[in-house]
Amino acid sequence: MRLGRGTVTRTATLYAGAAGLLLIGAFPFFWMLSTSLKPPGEIFATPTLVPHRATLDNFVQLFRETNFAVYFWNSILVSFTTVVLTLVVSALGAYSLTRFRFRGRETVAGLILMTYMFAPIMIIIPFYILVRQLGIVNTHLALVLSYTTFCLPFCLWLLRAFFLSVPLELEEAALVDGAGRPRAVWHVVLPLSLPGLIAAGIFTFILAWNDFLFALVLITSDELKTLPVGVNDLFNATIVDWGMIMAAGVMITVPTIGFFAGVQRYLIQGWGAGGVKG
Repeated sequence: MRLGRGTVTRTATLYAGAAGLLLIGAFPFFWMLSTSLKPPGEIFATPTLVPHRATLDNFVQLFRETNFAVYFWNSILVSFTTVVLTLVVSALGAYSLTRFRFRGRETVAGLILMTYMFAPIMIIIPFYILVRQLGIVNTHLALVLSYTTFCLPFCLWLLRAFFLSVPLELEEAALVDGAGRPRAVWHVVLPLSLPGLIAAGIFTFILAWNDFLFALVLITSDELKTLPVGVNDLFNATIVDWGMIMAAGVMITVPTIGFFAGVQRYLIQGWGAGGVKG
């Protein structure tokens, strides 16, 4: 089939625009990777896109002279714990809002969504006072609870849209066959809502992995810091080592890109379907 000139022009424009966006988005990461592979003398010389003599000394120095490995492990621990807790609570909440009828159900759902409109900076002080009264300041538990609080409204509404799309007859058939409600949810509802669960998990992981504000306020011990705060301390040195900072940036970004690339099709499917169903 022969394409018309208008179609070819429109397609070429779209590809050119996509290539431009890709270049703009990828260039900072490319520059960060290039700088991390340069020796100190080359970083402050005339800038070049590709290092003349690539070296891994900045990465070796990062792990040898700082607690980067500890920060990395703390971020993984806090992020995945937050993902698990958020998915469990939001799935239970979304299921109750879709399967059980009670007075004020829609109002409760609306109020939950409204809490998502508050910026973190607005509640950081009240939240700090609360966790201090609970005696969990300077613990990973405080970080997990804070991240769960912010992710819960979005994840609950996303899963609510997915649970509404699951035919009630399928769940009733499982109940008639002798399965209890927990078993029906586990074997019928959750598998059919898997794209939504994965999308909610990715959203939660990215927020917990990148957060700086709550980690800075709630954590004071160096051995409990997460990556954003730990790497920020590198700027407080007498001599700022840009090669080591760029190496840290690469090490922080690579796991996120890998995780996102592995499950991005579920993210697109989940957010797209959630938007339509909601």
